[in-house]
Amino acid sequence: MSGVFFWTAAGLLLPVTMPLHAQGPGQSGPPVTTSTGPAPTAPVSAESYKGSLVTDKPTAGMMDLSLEDAIQRGLKHNLGIILQSSNQKTAAGERMQQLQQLLPTVTGAADITVEQVNLRAQGLNIPGINPIIGPFQVVDFRAYLTWSLLNVSSLENYLAARHNFASAKLSAEDARDLVVLTVGNAYLLCIADAARVESVKAQLQTTGVTLDQAIAGHNAGTSPKLDVLRAQVDNQNEQQQLIVAANQLEKDKLALARVIGLLLEQQYQLTDAAPYTALDNIDVEAAVAQAIKNRKDLQALKEQVKAAEAGKKAAFAEQLPAATASGDFGDIGTTAAHSHGTYTAKGEVSAPLLQIQKTRGDEEVADAHYQQEKAQLSDMEQQVSSDVRTSILDIQAAAKLVEATHSNVELANEALSESQQRFKAGVSDNLAVSQAQTQASQASDQYISALYQHNIAKLALARALGIAQTNYKDYLGGK
Repeated sequence: MSGVFFWTAAGLLLPVTMPLHAQGPGQSGPPVTTSTGPAPTAPVSAESYKGSLVTDKPTAGMMDLSLEDAIQRGLKHNLGIILQSSNQKTAAGERMQQLQQLLPTVTGAADITVEQVNLRAQGLNIPGINPIIGPFQVVDFRAYLTWSLLNVSSLENYLAARHNFASAKLSAEDARDLVVLTVGNAYLLCIADAARVESVKAQLQTTGVTLDQAIAGHNAGTSPKLDVLRAQVDNQNEQQQLIVAANQLEKDKLALARVIGLLLEQQYQLTDAAPYTALDNIDVEAAVAQAIKNRKDLQALKEQVKAAEAGKKAAFAEQLPAATASGDFGDIGTTAAHSHGTYTAKGEVSAPLLQIQKTRGDEEVADAHYQQEKAQLSDMEQQVSSDVRTSILDIQAAAKLVEATHSNVELANEALSESQQRFKAGVSDNLAVSQAQTQASQASDQYISALYQHNIAKLALARALGIAQTNYKDYLGGK
């Protein structure tokens, strides 16, 4: 066996062993390389942004978590960002692979061959000559050069890979806006849940007071048993609502922990309350123009269209001539001390003569891909405009809901207080109290929902404009 080591520009590769008869003296050639094709990219879906990579250890006690802390953790640990960053690295590697097709490739080989030849086995039987020749050895130290001087198809493939890399980079930047929206939504939802828990606790305390009044009145003989039963039902309903609200809060806190990379057993508490500041005087057309300019996912799709166009040109260029240069230079002999330099230089121009169907097929596939990307780009521009307009409509509607529901809460609480006073004074039974209690509970829940909708609509507008990561505080806090 003989040992052969291969060198490339990247350094020494692993030794490859081969049998002695694999090559004869002076027959060594450049190492054969194989391509494994493009590396697979990880799919990034909306579900990906609901997960994360957990690297931290749990801390003892209760951890305080603000909205800013949650977003910064999400930008570091969210699975969507990690997958997009991985895809960006993959695209960068594919770009370098395509670039190498245009650059000189130099490889080196050191070959030591020991051989013994049986002439008789080769059909040669020369009288007076020993049919067994050898053993003898040949050493060959050689460098090989290959260079594609002109290959339009390879050039266009490289341009396509470069646009794909730019698209992957923009997609990774857009992922940060999506993480801000996802984390912000999860945090605001937990704030709303916590507000509902506190609201139900307050309502439970109110029903408890009413129940005590009903029992006292019944014991004093001024209220019927029906008032006590009605008050007990109202009180138990609020207890059930408290259980449901508290359970929903814990579930949504688990979802928030998943988004930002917290261990699920980590205990934490929210430190921010639901903000409310009206966002008025929004110029819709100016906002749409800003979104078209800033949205990274739209820019990424434009790069994909350019990549598809380059791929279409590469398919057409397959039928064009290509010029290559190759050669080798080295030292060959029986030993390193008894050797002589040899070299080979070759220039070649080649062109396909008969592959019409392949070329047409490649062109049709590339053109179909190009048309698909163009159609998606056109639709994306409409989608961006729709995102902005929808968010503005949601903000305006939610702002009106906040005002209306806030007023409704005040009126419902006033009605509840009035009915409680009438019941306590013995002027009426507690049926009016029960009805007022239900209305107050509904009004409070509607106000909490309207406040959440207003905040998430403002955060969605920041994402629709492509500035969620940098300006989310301005939109949640008002401008």
